[in-house]
Amino acid sequence: MQYGSGVTGKTGIWLLVIVGVILLGMPEEGCGQVYFTKKGHAEFDSSVPLHTFTGRSDQLVGKISLADSTVDFYLDVHTIKTGISKRDKDMLETLEAEQHPFAEFFGKLTSPFDPDSASPQDVTVEGDFSVHGVTNHVSIDGTLQKSEEGLEVTASWTLNMENHDIEPPGILFYRVSEEIPISISATLPPQSSN
Repeated sequence: MQYGSGVTGKTGIWLLVIVGVILLGMPEEGCGQVYFTKKGHAEFDSSVPLHTFTGRSDQLVGKISLADSTVDFYLDVHTIKTGISKRDKDMLETLEAEQHPFAEFFGKLTSPFDPDSASPQDVTVEGDFSVHGVTNHVSIDGTLQKSEEGLEVTASWTLNMENHDIEPPGILFYRVSEEIPISISATLPPQSSN
């Protein structure tokens, strides 16, 4: 009798250990998921007196990991188009795109996000934004929404060209505004976190 209960006791402990390992190894639904896209949308508006234009790209690469709240987006500036090839060329020269081909944000989600909710949620990310070879720490507000396709992301902020050592180009006697509104939107499908 004592031998039998000893075996049962040891078996019970091992079962508890195995169940504990399994449960600890399983992330909560949605919490360990990684989301990724190569087809996000980015745009900026630029202006001089009496004239504005927009640069757009649909090749924004983005990754969000809910497991550690990391957010990483980058864009090859060569993919930005303004509708006029001469203006595109001038923009790339201004950004010195041959030496600095990417604009990138890397940081963390600093506000709560409920992956079980299907409603849009206001979020804030903080991290480093780099363009033209200069990196600045920024805080950016946006929205995240869980959908059947993955994570829907929108965000907007204002880039000050002076903060990134970008010389505003001029048209005749006018200089392009140093304040450049930027916005992004993307759907990031779920990916394996491995």
